[in-house]
Amino acid sequence: MPRVSYAEPTADTAEQIAARRGGVLTPLDLLLSHNESLALGWDRLLGGVRSNFTIGGDVRELIILRVGRLNRAPYEWDSHLPVAVREGLPQDVIDCLAQDVAMTGHEAFDAVIAYVDAMTLDVEVPEHVVDALRGHHTESEIVEITATTAVYNMVSRFLVALDVRTEDREAATMEVGRHA
Repeated sequence: MPRVSYAEPTADTAEQIAARRGGVLTPLDLLLSHNESLALGWDRLLGGVRSNFTIGGDVRELIILRVGRLNRAPYEWDSHLPVAVREGLPQDVIDCLAQDVAMTGHEAFDAVIAYVDAMTLDVEVPEHVVDALRGHHTESEIVEITATTAVYNMVSRFLVALDVRTEDREAATMEVGRHA
């Protein structure tokens, strides 16, 4: 169980969030529901990042998995691993991320990883890292990669700070099944 209790969202909030999440609320949603405005704003932000960006789902999930590993957020990793597979992230890339080893033969993914690493670990991104990213992405895509990295740093740090674990997902999802 996380460090704070789950909150019961209002029926309206639960319906709005569950609509984006396929009829369920996650432990993250239940913790955010301590403040309805926060829960709804967070849901809108994540919904936009997940659904309204032009970067491919494989790049998005690469970013999310990398941020989860760097921030030691296994809940994030475990939640997004099946999504990464579904979005077509190559298994050899997933294996390298899981083992924290360098990739070979994936120059475009390497550029994204270097950018995510700099943003997450150092905050400041060196110009040569941005230049490498420019070799594979438009300026709009770089903005989306930056936003995705920033948002999932927020998510993973929230989950880690409140000690949300993968095993919490089943219990919390069952708890709110009546809202779905």
